[in-house]
Amino acid sequence: MSFAIETKNLARTFSSYEKAEGLKASWLGFWNRKSIEKVALAPINLQIKKGQIIGLVGANGAGKTTLLKLLSGLIHPSSGEALVLGYKPWERNNAYLRKMSLLLGQKNQLWWDIAPLDSYSLLAEIYDLDRKQAQQRVRELAQVLDCEHVLKTQLRKLSLGERMKMEIIGSLIHEPEVLFLDEPTIGLDIVAQTSIRKFLSDYVVRKQPTVILTSHYMDDIAKLADRLLLMSKGHLVYDGSVDDFRSGSKEQRRIYFSLSNPLDRTLNLSDGLELKEGNQTFELQVPADKLPQILSKITGLSGVQDLKIEEADFEEVIHAFLEKESRLRPTRDLIQP
Repeated sequence: MSFAIETKNLARTFSSYEKAEGLKASWLGFWNRKSIEKVALAPINLQIKKGQIIGLVGANGAGKTTLLKLLSGLIHPSSGEALVLGYKPWERNNAYLRKMSLLLGQKNQLWWDIAPLDSYSLLAEIYDLDRKQAQQRVRELAQVLDCEHVLKTQLRKLSLGERMKMEIIGSLIHEPEVLFLDEPTIGLDIVAQTSIRKFLSDYVVRKQPTVILTSHYMDDIAKLADRLLLMSKGHLVYDGSVDDFRSGSKEQRRIYFSLSNPLDRTLNLSDGLELKEGNQTFELQVPADKLPQILSKITGLSGVQDLKIEEADFEEVIHAFLEKESRLRPTRDLIQP
């Protein structure tokens, strides 16, 4: 089977050094320097089919952006191999660059002091596109994103949401076969997030690109991704579907309730879970298998009001998994004399 993206033991480490504060420490560092080798990405093996949408999730420093930079060719690996559409990304082959696009949510690719339309004209020349076809693509994308009215305004004068829409158009002007999206909705309000999420969902249905999407907003992943990758401290700790992850994770429930009067004594509900004396309103997260016994203790209290039970959302399940994985996995930073 032909894969759009395939890696074999792909890894990346960064070397630097540390020193104590002050001029003396800087001077001594010339002769006695402590080198630090940080594993940004441990050896990873991936096979991603054409047309798949991959949700890449992890805490800051987990290795997500490093992986995207390797696959897009911005940096070289320390070891291992990767093929994207049959090309080695870091060779920066022009044929490959015409087939991929990288959108970094915290960095601009368009020119700050000119209007987006002028930037798109330059991009059309860079990608050797037919000018009329490129202009037609811009009009179509702008219409779907509802941003035609700002195409002639300097980029620096646009709001964050408008700028992100402009960046998305710039990333798609050459209709890439592989699309790397790093935090495309970061910092946006809920309206802009929803608009961009819907646009991306419709776009991948129509054009069928292979997409790797990183996001801190779990709604982006849950609603767009076919497959979920979780990373922790440079290691891939989960590879599977969103549904399988949800069903395999320990189910949690949220309990909300209040009492007519403050609690007159501390009540132990379960291991490590207590209702504190003097409190009157409570919000708890409990394992689903312990829900019956905990509810029995709560309803045994006098004056229980407004009792409500909800399922924990996908974001909470992800965070709980990553926190547990982070505690179990030792740090990979090596300090050498």
